Amino acid sequence: MKHYDVIIIGESAAGVVAATTARKYYPGKNILIVRDVLHVPIPCGIPYIYGTAHDAMKNLIPVENIEKSNKLEALVGKVEAIDKVNKTISICDDLYGYDRLVIATGSKPIIPPIKGVDLENVFVVEKNTDYLQKLYDELKNVKDVVVIGGGFIGCEMAEEIKKYDNNLNVTIVEMQDHLLKIVYDEEFCILAEDALRTLNINILLNEQVKELSGDKKIKEVKLVSGKTLKADLVVLGIGAKANIDLARQAGLEIGLGNGIKVNRYMVTSDEAIFACGDCADKDSFFDHKVSMLKLASIATMEARIVGANLFKYTRINRGVVGCFSTVLNGNVFAAAGLNEDEAARKGFEIVTGVAESINRHPGLMPGGQNLKVKLLFEKGTRGIVGGEIYGAYSGGELINAISAFISNEMTADEIVIFQAGTHPALTASPIAYQLVNAAENALIKLINDQC
Repeated sequence: MKHYDVIIIGESAAGVVAATTARKYYPGKNILIVRDVLHVPIPCGIPYIYGTAHDAMKNLIPVENIEKSNKLEALVGKVEAIDKVNKTISICDDLYGYDRLVIATGSKPIIPPIKGVDLENVFVVEKNTDYLQKLYDELKNVKDVVVIGGGFIGCEMAEEIKKYDNNLNVTIVEMQDHLLKIVYDEEFCILAEDALRTLNINILLNEQVKELSGDKKIKEVKLVSGKTLKADLVVLGIGAKANIDLARQAGLEIGLGNGIKVNRYMVTSDEAIFACGDCADKDSFFDHKVSMLKLASIATMEARIVGANLFKYTRINRGVVGCFSTVLNGNVFAAAGLNEDEAARKGFEIVTGVAESINRHPGLMPGGQNLKVKLLFEKGTRGIVGGEIYGAYSGGELINAISAFISNEMTADEIVIFQAGTHPALTASPIAYQLVNAAENALIKLINDQC
């Protein structure tokens, strides 16, 4: 039996970052990273296989290069069991010992319990290159595509499939009254729907799937409302659940969100075993109740905590803020923290501020595009709890500043006077800088409300 200081199970976003962080903090330790697939897709890049990359093999994490540059041992194989008493994992008939174990097994797509999900040409968003390539190869043989689920994956898959062939009839079916409603306020949801409809993507809201029907292969999607949609191919994009099979088998405690229970140091119920990424349970930054968010940005944040904490605790997890971004029909949609609905559910009384301007000065500079920023502040403390952005590509980075503001509990007063670097070719004018002006507009409301 070979023994390692650290064994990491899983080599997607969380596993890779846990390994590279561990190497930085513990350069003398021997580290083994185990993955169960030869090629590891970039999770967030999966939709872009279909209309941009046109090949699943062009959307890969360069794991071999990472392993070599960080002096990591690597093994391709399926971990069949964890023995936490003897501190071993088993792969086939071989045992590997560890001092510290990291579980980064990620998530699995949710498959709804409806008739017909096992028909041919019904696909989920699986993190498997062969499977994803099969979906791509089938697109040349179909005419009607139905995407079930109007979250980020569903919207991105619909647009990229339409980009693959504009003649395809693409429909999104969403059970809520708006697409992307879990993240954005209504006005941003409507903008996203308009962006997709401009691409001739059909959107059905307030609709639930009753049944998928066909003779071996999918032919129709039947809705609870009585409507029937033609479908040669269906993509199920309704979310993901924590992959906890190994952890459950090992007897580790499972949390309220049905992920592996961890403390703020990312330690499981066994002090020698850590967990990070989609497989780990999560708490909200705002009220420390269960969060169901599963994002690569969260996974890598948790992995950096794990990698540093393996042999001495130096970092804590303060909870999930949630920072999102996507592009629909050339427009950025980004959000961080709470939207109005979620803030209300958590008991926050909020005030909002909005500012909109061209992201260059003067606006005729190359790359000039409108950028709208909405910020949410808690009334009592004036602290920022959320933000949303629409428009220019620069919003994809600007949302990270908002996430930093939230994480550091900055107030509207502090944001108004923070010093932002601006340049005509890069940003909005310092006079019209959206973050500052949105905060100022909210601050005026807060001040007036106290008068």
